[in-house]
Amino acid sequence: MIIREIDDKKRWEDFASECVQKTFCQSWNWGIFNQSMGDKVWRFGIFENEQLVAIAQVLKIKARRGSFLFVPHGPLIALGDKKEIIKGILEKLKDLAKTENVNFIRFSPILEVSDSNIFKDIGFRKAPIHMHPELTWELDISLSEEDILKGMRKTTRYLIKQAEKNEDIEITKGVSDEMLNDFEKLYLETAERQSFTPFSNDYLKKEVDAFKNDNQILIFSGKYRGEVVSSAIIVYYSGIGFYHQGASSLKYPKVPVSYLLQWEAIKEAKDRSCKLYNFWGVVPEGTKNHPWAGLSLFKKGFGGFEKEYVKTQDYVLSNKYWLTYIIEQIRRRKRHL
Repeated sequence: MIIREIDDKKRWEDFASECVQKTFCQSWNWGIFNQSMGDKVWRFGIFENEQLVAIAQVLKIKARRGSFLFVPHGPLIALGDKKEIIKGILEKLKDLAKTENVNFIRFSPILEVSDSNIFKDIGFRKAPIHMHPELTWELDISLSEEDILKGMRKTTRYLIKQAEKNEDIEITKGVSDEMLNDFEKLYLETAERQSFTPFSNDYLKKEVDAFKNDNQILIFSGKYRGEVVSSAIIVYYSGIGFYHQGASSLKYPKVPVSYLLQWEAIKEAKDRSCKLYNFWGVVPEGTKNHPWAGLSLFKKGFGGFEKEYVKTQDYVLSNKYWLTYIIEQIRRRKRHL
């Protein structure tokens, strides 16, 4: 097994497109975004007999509580023994960690939950928090629009139809600064209402900028009587539409703007020949008093299925890791996650 950096965007993206399990967190442009935020990025290819069998995009995350190397929703593995490939990547990152002076290595794997023992067997421990969704809700959109609607919860389907008939509701899409500013206003309102820490306007703008040149991102704005009351940032990557960021107002709770907005985003994904629509993270069925419970119910109303991945994994390199562990435990409990 040979591991070396890949500096060819096309080769990277061509390989990623062949992998069944993937998200935009291993895309070339997600690396561009993280570089624009000041993070170091490495893109490693894993080769067996000169054949590329896996890729791993690695970020260096700098935080006051401790720095670490992070593999977001990776590695992506097309061929070969998963355990041997992950062991090989780990050895490579342990060497890199010495140079970069980090306290631990974190993987947020895009592997099925049945592969959890792979990490346990080679010395990882479950992380105190997740970085990206470990439980997602996905919708098969290779079906006709009629069949997708039939698969929805009856109430969701009804509200979409009602919104389509309402002349006061308008859905627009684009990547303009004005649309991003509208999103941010609602986003800050949503963050205060749901008690989470929002990303900065700079973060959101750089995310949009990283993907827009390849036409991989859109901002959807849902207006009621000309006022933006719902908004979402959707990433379209490698045959999948991702509902990555969302925001809404409670000013008109009985007006189903958000339902029509999601339906328009799904139809856009179909127009782009996507086969899946990923609603991003949800909470487990039956979970009560969770800040995302209402949003999860909303997402599941569109039909689809649950997909669970291996929990976020940490490989400890220094006793300084335990400070991070304690802080993240406290943070998770405060957020009721």
